[in-house]
Amino acid sequence: QVQLVESGGGLVQAGGSVRLSCAASGSIFSINRMGWYRQAPGNQRELVATVTRSSSTTYADSVKGRFTISRDNAKNTLYLQMNSLKPEDTAVYYCNLNGYDTVGRYLQVWGQGTLVTVSS
Repeated sequence: QVQLVESGGGLVQAGGSVRLSCAASGSIFSINRMGWYRQAPGNQRELVATVTRSSSTTYADSVKGRFTISRDNAKNTLYLQMNSLKPEDTAVYYCNLNGYDTVGRYLQVWGQGTLVTVSS
């Protein structure tokens, strides 16, 4: 079984910074892509940023230039550095992994989410 555990959320003032972490554990054979998604109250879950095995990254337009996604392959850990935060960044942030487990099964795993609240 594969698990993702997020940490690093909390309350921060507008203009501040937060770093989220997502630790993956379990029977992981390979990871194709990991990413961060977020869901604000009353809204659908949306993509924030993704990073592939080859370190190719994508970002939502709303976070480009402010957020940076990175991963430590040796630790199977994903990070999201969030700078210049705005109140509209307030949401539950979810980590996502897709890849394959040690017996060849496709993995699509979500973390439990971590709340980031940005006060004005």
